[in-house]
Amino acid sequence: MNVPTDLLYTSDHEWVNVVGNVATIGITDFAQSELGDIVFVEFPELNSTVEKGHSAGSIEAVKTVADLYMPISGTVIAVNENLDDNPEAVNDTPYGDGWMVKVEIANQDEISDLLTATAYDDLIS
Repeated sequence: MNVPTDLLYTSDHEWVNVVGNVATIGITDFAQSELGDIVFVEFPELNSTVEKGHSAGSIEAVKTVADLYMPISGTVIAVNENLDDNPEAVNDTPYGDGWMVKVEIANQDEISDLLTATAYDDLIS
């Protein structure tokens, strides 16, 4: 499994890239492989407030539907609209074109609750 060392992770298999006060969020390579072929992604509304640990969307695959849990609280400032026409990008490049949501971080302290790449790798191994 691909676990980039420059990202942070959750035990629910989301990845987080924090740059300043913005967190880009997606699902991990492990998660997409477990779900199978992604066919649809439901996003939270732009400018909506999301809470850490709460579902803010869903990921529909051929096998199942899974919730997209927010790893951090904040305001949704962008969603990856390219996934509307190309949901398979989550399978192809989960850490690149398959990103899902960008959130303006409400509480920087929540970042310390995220897992390092090593800790996440240990979790899925």
